[in-house]
Amino acid sequence: QLPGVGNPPAMIIASVGGGGLICGLFEGLERHGISSTVVAAETEGAASFGKSFVSGKKIRLESIDSIATSLGALEVTDVALDRARAHQEKGGVVKAAMCTDAEAVEACVRFAEDCRILVEPACGAALAPLYSDRLRKDALDGLGEGPIVVEVCGGSGVNTDLLSLWKKEYLEKE
Repeated sequence: QLPGVGNPPAMIIASVGGGGLICGLFEGLERHGISSTVVAAETEGAASFGKSFVSGKKIRLESIDSIATSLGALEVTDVALDRARAHQEKGGVVKAAMCTDAEAVEACVRFAEDCRILVEPACGAALAPLYSDRLRKDALDGLGEGPIVVEVCGGSGVNTDLLSLWKKEYLEKE
């Protein structure tokens, strides 16, 4: 959906679970000859893509230890790792952004305040590189010109009561 909107995106950020969404992103970028930076975002306790990508070999998690249960794939598909490598070989950049559960929740809260849209922590993982000082520096390092696109999805498992509960549990610890 991005071709024809002007400059190609400098960066696309998306949450990764089993790898289906990011495979689609890589396929679309390849189809249109776009070599943007792709940031694959996960929480640390569900980082099957990130841990596999960083280590250079597929890693199967023993368990999902995260509030972002909809990211809960014990292992990412081989195709996602292959497409990430192919994207890099064609001049693109791929980064793994692994946030804490607290950073994911903080991103959900801040996005709700900024945009009046509720999202669950799996989506908060994709928003965390924008809201977290720790993650933002690495995500933006070496970024070229163009818009930043964030795939914002995952709102069916959240309501104001849950967001308030997560905020108390993860952000208001003493």
